[in-house]
Amino acid sequence: MKNNLDIFRIKTNNVAPQKGRVLIAEPFLPGNYFNRSVILLVAYSEKGAVGFILNKKVELAIHDILPGFPTFDGDVYLGGPVATDSVYFIHKLGKKLPGSIHVLGNLYWGGDFEVLKQQIAAGLIPASDIRFFVGYSGWDSGQLEREIKEDSWLVTDVDEEMVMRDLHQESWAEFVKKAGNRYSVWENFPENPALN
Repeated sequence: MKNNLDIFRIKTNNVAPQKGRVLIAEPFLPGNYFNRSVILLVAYSEKGAVGFILNKKVELAIHDILPGFPTFDGDVYLGGPVATDSVYFIHKLGKKLPGSIHVLGNLYWGGDFEVLKQQIAAGLIPASDIRFFVGYSGWDSGQLEREIKEDSWLVTDVDEEMVMRDLHQESWAEFVKKAGNRYSVWENFPENPALN
């Protein structure tokens, strides 16, 4: 009998990684951070890549993490295993926030943190327009490309509305579904088949 684990191979991964695209972890990618994660790439070049995990929300408010930050209901996520002592953010404020870097559509990364705090304190930023991340996901030159060749990541396009929705661990299946029928078997496969 032929072993048909071919259903977990990412044969049609012709979408190249680039800023504004997402990486969807294959069903069995190990590790607390990357297991069934969806990562938005905010920077990509021959020098490497930077992204944030979109579907690992933490039950802390940003003002609990950063002393002196104004009280704010914005969501906070685990962004990745790098620099977990730092906070990063993506937003829909555009050039209203100096120093912002365009990522996709009306989605930006970073910007002047003091101006951000002032705008939040003044009630000018709705919670739905910003996402905070503790840490980030990073790859050195060639590392992400190797992982993609090893079928660790499915690269796909995404729209800003999906990125800024209220995402959680189970949202991984929604991104898989959006990637196409080829990957539908991933959605219902148990995280640990031995427990099935």
